Amino acid sequence: MLNLPTRIYFCTVPTDMRKSFDGLLRMTEVYLQQNVLDGGLFVFLNKKQDRIKLLYWDRDGLAIWYKRLEAGTYRNRPTKYTLTAVVF
Repeated sequence: MLNLPTRIYFCTVPTDMRKSFDGLLRMTEVYLQQNVLDGGLFVFLNKKQDRIKLLYWDRDGLAIWYKRLEAGTYRNRPTKYTLTAVVF
């Protein structure tokens, strides 16, 4: 069963999708001023907005979920590089 965090943080800085655990972890610290180990789901999009990565702490380690769209793009990313947090 997938147990996802309830706080969602959206990074508006375009992300190099070659980044893995350490690179995304560093982005959460630098751009979002958050600690992944405190919980939360961290969302990253690339510049073309056709790829998305989710980073979260899953009980005993970090987990990454990655998706590439074959057509189209994700929409509605703010243009300013700011933190957008959604809490459910």
